[in-house]
Amino acid sequence: MSNQGNCVAIGIFDGVHAGHQELLKSAKKYGKVIVLTFYPHPTVIFAPERTPMQLLPLDDRIAQLKAHGADEVVVIEFTKDFAAKTADEFIDEILVKQLNATHVIVGENFTFGRGAQGTAQYLQSVAKGFETSIVQLSENRGNPISSTRIRGLIFDGEVARAKELLTRNHFLVGPVVHGEKRGRTIGYPTANIGLDDLACIPADGVYAGWLTVENIRWAAAISIGTNPTFPGVRGRQVEAYALDQVGLELYDKIAKVEFTERLRDTLKFDSLDSLLVQMKADCDRAAELTGFTRINLDQ
Repeated sequence: MSNQGNCVAIGIFDGVHAGHQELLKSAKKYGKVIVLTFYPHPTVIFAPERTPMQLLPLDDRIAQLKAHGADEVVVIEFTKDFAAKTADEFIDEILVKQLNATHVIVGENFTFGRGAQGTAQYLQSVAKGFETSIVQLSENRGNPISSTRIRGLIFDGEVARAKELLTRNHFLVGPVVHGEKRGRTIGYPTANIGLDDLACIPADGVYAGWLTVENIRWAAAISIGTNPTFPGVRGRQVEAYALDQVGLELYDKIAKVEFTERLRDTLKFDSLDSLLVQMKADCDRAAELTGFTRINLDQ
């Protein structure tokens, strides 16, 4: 087939995981790749109580799509009016008139149009000036891959396995907010990250990973939980300690926290001393996993 024309790849593409990346690679064979995606997630309209946590904020989703082969990303606001369009209206108004599609590529479970009346197979059957390819989203070992599956891994704390399917570390992005400031008093000043309600937060526990602020990236030990060792009631917190860094002024700056491996469960310690012993061990292990050489502060 000629390399001329627009190949439109359609989907939510949350996470831009390995399956999505293969779809984009396939799309390249058919010309300029235009990714058509939607925001917010359609469940916000149809079943808001089932809206999934997002693996990537929209800006990061767009960046990842472009990094993996999209020449252009078109984001359609998913509203009640848009959801009411019939399958044929979607094809005529969006794919043909707006995007001038000569080829369309979708996953095998793709549906569209009012009441999900349109399917991938229906796209293949229409004669509207474009051809349609249907791809199975799977990882290199042949198992189906989905954003839902990856969310489940993250919720279980299996961030290393999630990384394999995403082909990158799962990360969270948000401003550094004021917390209880206890970390700085015990020698482990942490950046407390403010997160969106839809942030896909891993299971409570301690993780190895990375903290990035203003393009400076530090190896980090990351804690998720409610700090049960200390008195008081508090919500879940995501706190990152940049290994051996002191005097960092990060408040109100945007931070990116990446997770590479889960180290342990959240525990309640009997004393501050026992907590500090464990925190040193956690930081040593995080340094080992990230390749960071720790500073010997005892010399």
